[in-house]
Amino acid sequence: MILEAISRSPDLSKRGVRGLIAEAFFDQIVTRGIRGWKKDTPPGNHAYDCLLTSESGTVRVQVKTQRRKAGKPMFAAEAMRRLSANKYVVETQKTRAGKGPDGKDTRPYRFEEFDILAVNMEPSTNDWTQFRYTLSRWLIPSAKNAETMLKFQPVSAKPDNDWTDSLETAIGWFLADRNKTIAD
Repeated sequence: MILEAISRSPDLSKRGVRGLIAEAFFDQIVTRGIRGWKKDTPPGNHAYDCLLTSESGTVRVQVKTQRRKAGKPMFAAEAMRRLSANKYVVETQKTRAGKGPDGKDTRPYRFEEFDILAVNMEPSTNDWTQFRYTLSRWLIPSAKNAETMLKFQPVSAKPDNDWTDSLETAIGWFLADRNKTIAD
């Protein structure tokens, strides 16, 4: 009955379910394999999905799923012409729109809301255990507001200088406090 209901649902609902599956894989598989770090996510609704703690500090991870378009992996050039044609895309904004007390749009993520972006690559790999990781501070800023992230970010299919398939590597990048912007 549940699977039938999901199959009948609109695209936004299916994206939500896929996002929950990606978060579950991250939670059950990825976070258990990081030596010296423990999952310590507080209850409630946060701009991040997972809080990891160790003697080195804390790391906030936001889990997203590689974006699909018409059921197929979406390429970055489909999102914006200026983005690379050979990269996939992830949508870095919240599901619900709104305005904060300052009157600013609350849907876009702000760079300080999480530390690492984990992108589940199942749409292109057919494998829920495959992730790419980068630092939030490395993401491309929005042209409208430099405090927020561009809605669509390019994601490399293979690990490179901007994206890794190892959460431990991404944590190392974060702790090294290196600043740059991912290549688009």
